[in-house]
Amino acid sequence: MRIAKQAVEILAKSMLLAPSTQIPCAILDSRAENHLMDLDRIDIAILAQLASNARVSQTELSERVGLSSTAVARRQKALEENGFVRGYGANLDLRRFGLSVTVLVRISLESQSEEALQNFETAVVKCPSVVRCFLMSGSDDYLLTVVARDISDFERIHKTELSRLPRVARIQSSFAIREVVNRAVPPSLFDLR
Repeated sequence: MRIAKQAVEILAKSMLLAPSTQIPCAILDSRAENHLMDLDRIDIAILAQLASNARVSQTELSERVGLSSTAVARRQKALEENGFVRGYGANLDLRRFGLSVTVLVRISLESQSEEALQNFETAVVKCPSVVRCFLMSGSDDYLLTVVARDISDFERIHKTELSRLPRVARIQSSFAIREVVNRAVPPSLFDLR
């Protein structure tokens, strides 16, 4: 435990922070629009550890951040309740399930009316091959991430899912050759220098 406390002190000194320094965080809790939680260096350390390994035990986490297990559990619960941690999940290797093709699909709608956007979003949520969908600025209205077994499977997805989405004017697909970076959070989020 003494080593962990020394590590936290070194971390605080390297960041030029006093141990009790509060780090103002401009992330608002979406459930309580006016609530702003200040994060200190311990909260940041807990979030960094959870982001790299959400299965870390309370004991190991407490040793890494220099607090008791009870204090870490209390802080972790507060981070969850304030919306900084939305959930925990496994990072699955989709290739092991036969889904080796990732396709980025850009979609433009016939209209950008509220009704057209709402109808599209309601329908795309029901597409089982779409794993991610973003409303975009720029020339395309939406960017989808689709996973498929192979190009033939994507052709099926295109015919049975994507081309049936409401109010679609144009679909453009790009096939990912390989994944270079896949991070849950940017490392700079925890860099406080």
